[in-house]
Amino acid sequence: MKLFLDSIGCRLNQSEIETMARQLLANGHELVGDAAAADTVILNTCAVTHEAARDARKLTRRFHRANPAANIILTGCYATIAPQELERLDGVSQVVANRHKAHLVQTLDPQARLDLPLFEQEPIVREFMAGNLGNTRAFIKVQDGCNNKCTFCVTTVARGEGESRHLGDVVAEIQALAAAGYQEAVLTGVHLGSYGHDLGHKTGLRDLVQAILSHTDISRLRLSSLEPWDIAPHFFALWDNSRLLPHLHLPLQSGSDRVLKRMARRTSQASFSQLVAAARDHIPHLNLTTDLIVGFPGETEAEFAETMAFVQAMNFTRLHVFGYSPRPGTAAANMPHHVPEAIKKERTRRLIELGHTLSLAFHQGYEGQVMNVLWESNVGADAEGLRWTGYTDNYIRVQAHGPADLMNRITPARLHTARPDGMFAELG
Repeated sequence: MKLFLDSIGCRLNQSEIETMARQLLANGHELVGDAAAADTVILNTCAVTHEAARDARKLTRRFHRANPAANIILTGCYATIAPQELERLDGVSQVVANRHKAHLVQTLDPQARLDLPLFEQEPIVREFMAGNLGNTRAFIKVQDGCNNKCTFCVTTVARGEGESRHLGDVVAEIQALAAAGYQEAVLTGVHLGSYGHDLGHKTGLRDLVQAILSHTDISRLRLSSLEPWDIAPHFFALWDNSRLLPHLHLPLQSGSDRVLKRMARRTSQASFSQLVAAARDHIPHLNLTTDLIVGFPGETEAEFAETMAFVQAMNFTRLHVFGYSPRPGTAAANMPHHVPEAIKKERTRRLIELGHTLSLAFHQGYEGQVMNVLWESNVGADAEGLRWTGYTDNYIRVQAHGPADLMNRITPARLHTARPDGMFAELG
């Protein structure tokens, strides 16, 4: 069977689609880089915003136009919360909810075995993922679901309560990926900080990270989004090991305590500030990024001004800014005083501009410094040669000219010419 796989949204979605790719290859199926050449198309959908849901519908229609004979299978969060809506799209043969996603490969191929070695054809997976999903890092799903019930979050509705993988399985997977040639692993989950709590381990994430550092050969280990609570005492001491990379993504969502309370977020200006101070005390060269929701129901201009001021005080280095989208099944969708779209757009613009200013200042601080970069993709060529992009250990996006064999290598590079979205560099 020839299959085309794609994913929208978070790194957890990407991790899941990579696992499917390995399972399909291990069972003798073929991955193709174009939906037009596939017998079956699988799309892992996202529902976090209206835009993500719209993108899933647009991609599905595009796949069907490119290949009307292909069976299109939609899974993921949008497929879970709105299956009937997606079933009506032309070309869709199956809509698979999150709770059945782990068995999707066996649904396609009843004879498929999931206990086969999944990493023997890793170069094929890495090439396919680099072409279709944009990078060569390995994303490792260690946890799913969340028990917090933030009032805006449809992910809890779509993925249910928290459930952790066993520590030994995660360590074994990362070691196999390291043996297959990966330089970096990224731990992903819906609520990464709650890892192990369902298994009775209150310091679960700390124990998991320590086990990976102690029992695998992976060169670089990175944490993805980490909610700013459920972080054990002395957690940041783990960064004494330089293989754990100095980048933290702590979703704030709002800098106003009143808005945070309406969101049912388990943080505040005071507790978030304390957490950031502890992180910066332990982690040199920390790159601190965050998510922010603009125009949450009832957000006043004064509350938005609190967010602007707090974001500047925290000196974030990158902002992911989203206009609030009412999502089905969430408490916030039924709250009064929804903010008009025009006001949301204006506030979003102001916050994005602030984010660009903060990012540029952070990058300017690294001009002239030599940093190690993991080179991920070739983005073209010019008179000076091939152009490559990659990331420093603290997640600065870097572009430089380099040789043809730079993919998936870590090399020193001298950074220069800061921009809000990254930096240029020279190898050596």
